[in-house]
Amino acid sequence: MAPKDNSAAGGSDSRFFTTQKKGEMHELRLELHSTDRNTKVDAVKKVIASMTVGKDVSGLFTDVLNCVQTGNIELKKLVYLYLINYAKTQPELTLLAVNTFVKDANDPNPLIRALAVRTMGCIRVDRITEYLCEPLSRALRDEDPYVRKTAAVCVAKLYDIAPELVQERGFIETLHDLISDSNPSVVANGVAALSEISETSGRDVMKISPSVLQKLLAALNECTEWGQVFILDSLAKYTPAEAREAEGIIERVTPRLQHANSAVVMSAVKVILSYMDVMGGANSTPGGAHAESLRALTRKLAPPLVTLLNSEPEIQYVALRNINLIVQKRPSILENEIKVFFCKYNDPIYVKMEKLEIIIKLVSERNIDQVLLELKEYATEVDVDFVRKSVSAIGRCAVKLERAAERCIGVLLELIQTKVNYVVQESVIVIKDIFRRYPNRYESIIATLCDNLDTLDEPQAKASMIWIIGEYAERIDNADELLDTFLETFEEEDPAVQLQLLTATVKCFLKNPEETQDMVQRVLDLATEESDNPDLRDRGFIYWRLLSTDPEAAKLVVLGDKPVIEDDTFRLEPNLLNVLVGQIATLSSIYHKPPEAFVVRAKRSTGEDDDLGLGDVGEEIEEGDEEEEYEDENDVDGGGSGGMDLLDMGGLAVTDNAAPPVNGSGMDDLFGAAPAAAVVEPEARMSKVCAPEKSGGIELWAGFRQVGGAIKLELDVRNVSSNVPVANLAIQLNKNAFGLSPAAQQVVCNPPIPMGGSGKHSVELTSNPNMMVQVPAGQPASPQIQVAIKNMTTGLVFYFAANFALEALFSTDGALERAAFIESWKSIDDKKELYGAVNELPVASTDIDQVAAKFKMHRIFLIARRPVPNAEGQEVAYFSMRTLTGMVFMAELTFKQGVNAAKVCLKTENIAYGVQAKVALETLLRSQ
Repeated sequence: MAPKDNSAAGGSDSRFFTTQKKGEMHELRLELHSTDRNTKVDAVKKVIASMTVGKDVSGLFTDVLNCVQTGNIELKKLVYLYLINYAKTQPELTLLAVNTFVKDANDPNPLIRALAVRTMGCIRVDRITEYLCEPLSRALRDEDPYVRKTAAVCVAKLYDIAPELVQERGFIETLHDLISDSNPSVVANGVAALSEISETSGRDVMKISPSVLQKLLAALNECTEWGQVFILDSLAKYTPAEAREAEGIIERVTPRLQHANSAVVMSAVKVILSYMDVMGGANSTPGGAHAESLRALTRKLAPPLVTLLNSEPEIQYVALRNINLIVQKRPSILENEIKVFFCKYNDPIYVKMEKLEIIIKLVSERNIDQVLLELKEYATEVDVDFVRKSVSAIGRCAVKLERAAERCIGVLLELIQTKVNYVVQESVIVIKDIFRRYPNRYESIIATLCDNLDTLDEPQAKASMIWIIGEYAERIDNADELLDTFLETFEEEDPAVQLQLLTATVKCFLKNPEETQDMVQRVLDLATEESDNPDLRDRGFIYWRLLSTDPEAAKLVVLGDKPVIEDDTFRLEPNLLNVLVGQIATLSSIYHKPPEAFVVRAKRSTGEDDDLGLGDVGEEIEEGDEEEEYEDENDVDGGGSGGMDLLDMGGLAVTDNAAPPVNGSGMDDLFGAAPAAAVVEPEARMSKVCAPEKSGGIELWAGFRQVGGAIKLELDVRNVSSNVPVANLAIQLNKNAFGLSPAAQQVVCNPPIPMGGSGKHSVELTSNPNMMVQVPAGQPASPQIQVAIKNMTTGLVFYFAANFALEALFSTDGALERAAFIESWKSIDDKKELYGAVNELPVASTDIDQVAAKFKMHRIFLIARRPVPNAEGQEVAYFSMRTLTGMVFMAELTFKQGVNAAKVCLKTENIAYGVQAKVALETLLRSQ
């Protein structure tokens, strides 16, 4: 038995993850109270193992907590780990450990002192923070560097929970002192903490001065590799005063390019690239010393970047995404290293794809022959996506290099002769782009393309070939016959192919009207009468009108000169590229998006005077008070409706029932003075809620909106296949989270809706407390409104559910006074905040003025706006809204100039309905 015991005692801790038998909680509790230290340590390890695999062991909280009174560091670490995990769910019991934390923070052993401070910082419970300040203050000035560097990181964690406390206790100033510390690890952690605080607060708290700069550079050579990354990232944000200073810093940073850690290398590259802009500024002359230094740096940057491509595939991919940005910023760095980006047979597909992108960016007239041989070889690979990308790359080389275009076309023709389906199709697509780049130069190859029509079965390839036939119909003897082969399957084709067929046929008709008149008539009939695609129908009607009224005008429109396409190899905007180069070695450089496009900060910037920072724009608000009060008086309180004054004529009365025009045409209103401004009510967002097969041949679309202060359920009733006209419906709503019920249960369709017809009807909804469903605690309110409808003619009952649009519940008195808004915002607990990011916004939704106008139509009111300090181009807007049932929501929207995204922060005491309010804001932002 002795050998078995020894192996168990010294074996792997994986044995603690084996499944325990029944009653293990009771056994663990007994072991936790054991007097034997080894038994107690093993018991806590079993608890941690259970916690790690997802078992709930919070019932042992007090038992584990009792084990903290020990001098054994291993046991103490395990207990602290358990406390960090369960502190949020057991905040009251966690306070029992405070005395132990405070006591351990004064322990003679520096490891225990640091452990206590680190654990207190990791326990994100507000009531713990007040006990943390004193131990943290002592730890920042501790004689042992390990304790000081741990305390530095703890300051950043504390700032995330209680920023005001950090400022009051002067911890930020203490961090600045740590940058002058004699220990390089302490310096690195101080820099890391200040950088984190800067990002969280949106303010530059780092403040690198010349003296601080020298201390950072001195620490750079001695601290750990991750400490070097923190220091280098801080240096990258520093702007040297002159080229000489930039050159001096680069000289100190350059040795980091030889580091074994790829993160250090990329951070060093980022610093050098940033400072090269300073060296290459207006003060440098082409033949001067700085120009020579730039050339030397360019030569030094290439080897470390090439070395990164000998790493594991994952590191290669990250390096390639960063190199992609670097070669767009400074192509000369790697212009002679194109061979290292040639693909190896065993490269993963994601690495090959990135290498192809960089090859296209580095290709030049000096190396095009070499690149074409390589790309031609890739086109014979087995991976279809890689082959397509390779063929596309040949076309992009032709578009980029005019003198090499003919050689690229020769390679493409060779590939077409292989008759490989996907190779031919991709070749046709890129040849279309070459024709658009170099019109009337390479059309001699059209005959070869026409010989391969049978190979084309993908929409993009078909559309490209049809474009070529239509564009060069006068050079193709049987162009009409070729188009006719595509027309046989017109109705089954992809919309892109249909649109190209329509345009190509019209082109063919304009060039050869005698032989193609019947064909163009057939295409126009198919596009306008048989198609459900609105784009196709609209284009068909436009062509029809042009051809029937003025064929010469049609020629000018359809056959007019087209702009030559541009080379998009370096497609990132210069401003965005500069931002991304400044983010090298971060996720931004991999996504090729700025951080604000995909990162949502959990905390907002906090000013010293008020949380919203409205004090920063106090003067602007005061100046605009009179104008805002005037608009509020007329548009909100006086108008009694959520409409907005489109003509910005605040003095005109806004009423729900606008007077109709005197005559039938309404021309007096267009050309004369209108008697009153009409209210424009937003349309409901309609969605299909009931298919005809479930409701006796009736298709239903539904949406919600508010009209004149009344909530409306808008119904679009379409009789798809019912022989019985729809004449009378009865409607009832199930209990819901908004307490809505119909004011009247009858929906009369007058006239009745026959088969193939449709009718729109509004059902007024009222708020009824008896219809309210209680929202479960901690759960968001369900947006679903369950509806039952009975067709009174047929007796059929059918059901559907529609999501309620909360903006239909917003009232016209939702504009809070600024003082009330600030007070309410401060008073609401952070737990009642919701965050989100809205990407790919339309252009109008990135302009605060246009957003405010759109929101005002939906009774969402702008309270104030302000620029974000130390964040160029960023602006924040604050909005308030109130529902007809009295719920108040406040929102903070952050925009950045040139970025089609916004960050949303919403606060409300009615957190159950907060999700629906946030969804309403995000939906309105995405709407056109």
